[in-house]
Amino acid sequence: MQSSRKFLERLGLRHPIIQAPMAGVATPQLAAAVSSAGGLGSLGIGASTTAQARQMIDQTRALTAQPFNVNLFCHAPARRDAEGEAGWLQYLAPLFDETGSPPPDTLDEIYTTFIDDTETFEMLLELQPAVVSFHFGLPSFERIASLRDAGIHTMATATCPREARLIEQVGIDAIVAQGIEAGGHRGIFDPDATDEGLSTMVLVRLLSRHTTLPIIAAGGIMDGQAMKSALALGATAVQLGTAFVLCPESSADDAYRERLKSERAAQTRLTKVLSGRPARGMVNRLIAFGEAEGSPPPADYPLAYDATKRLNAAASKLGNHEFAAQWAGQGAPLARELPAAELVALLLEESGMVERSNS
Repeated sequence: MQSSRKFLERLGLRHPIIQAPMAGVATPQLAAAVSSAGGLGSLGIGASTTAQARQMIDQTRALTAQPFNVNLFCHAPARRDAEGEAGWLQYLAPLFDETGSPPPDTLDEIYTTFIDDTETFEMLLELQPAVVSFHFGLPSFERIASLRDAGIHTMATATCPREARLIEQVGIDAIVAQGIEAGGHRGIFDPDATDEGLSTMVLVRLLSRHTTLPIIAAGGIMDGQAMKSALALGATAVQLGTAFVLCPESSADDAYRERLKSERAAQTRLTKVLSGRPARGMVNRLIAFGEAEGSPPPADYPLAYDATKRLNAAASKLGNHEFAAQWAGQGAPLARELPAAELVALLLEESGMVERSNS
C-alpha cells in the first residue's frame, strides 16, 4: 500500500485507476473525464500523425488540469514480403468482392513506430505530458533518459518477467503487467516468440517478487472486486480498457457498442488475422475466415491492418460490420454503459475504497 500511495502521489492521482490508451477508441473527452475523476486518463497516439497527436494532447489539456498518459507503439518496422503480402490480399479477395471494392494492389505501413519517429519525440519533449507509456517494446535508452530529464513519468507494457526485466533495466518508472485476458493488442515485444500466455494475476504475483517498480495490473479487470483482488496481490494500480469502451466519451461506433452489449461479447479470440500482431477482439467473420484451415499467414504488422481497415471501410458503407476490429478482453460481458466519471466512482465503491453514497 505504501508503494501505491507513492505512485499516486508522484503522479498527482487520487485513485489507482488507469484508463487504457486504446488507440482509435480513447478520446480527449474520455481521458479528461477519467483524470478529472481522480484516475489517470490515457490517449493512444500510436495510430496518429504528430499533428493529430498534438491536437489530442491540446484538447485534453483544455478539458482537464489533471495529469494524463500518452501511449506510443514501439514495434519493429514491418518485414516486407511481396509474395506473402500478395498471397494475403489474394486470400481476402472474395471478401473484397462482396463489398464491390477490389483489394488494394499493395499494403502500406500505416503506423510509424516511435522508435523511428523523431518528430513525435520532439513534440513530447515540448509539451511534456505527465506520463508517456510504451507498447510492443521500448525506445532507445537515450530517448527514455530525455523524457525523464523533461520531468515525464514513463511506463511500459510487459507480458512476462523477461520483458519486465528489460523495462526495469532501461530506467522506466512503472510496469504495466498485461495478462492474456486483455483486449486489444498484446504488448509482447517479439510477436514471433513463444508466449506463455500468463494471466494477469499470475503475472502480477511473479513481478511483485522480482521488481521494486510499481506494477499496474491490466487484463480482465472490469469491476471493483477484480480491482481489489489485483491490488491485494501486489499491483500498485489497475488499468482497464474494455470497461471504458461503452462510456459515451469513447469513440466506439454504434456497431461496436451493440456487439459489446450482445452475446458476441462472450466470445473473444487472440489472433494475428486483423493486424498482423496478436490482438484480442470479438470473434467475427473476418477472424473466422482468416483462421480457416489452409489460410495463409497474414501480412506483417501493421500491413495486415491496412488490408483490414480498407476491407472494413468498404463493407461498413453497406452496413456490414463483420470485418471490423472490435477489440475486447475476456471480461467483455461484464462491461457497463456509464459515463466515465460514474464508472470510476462505481469501481471505487465496489472495491470498498470509498463508501457508497446514499444520494
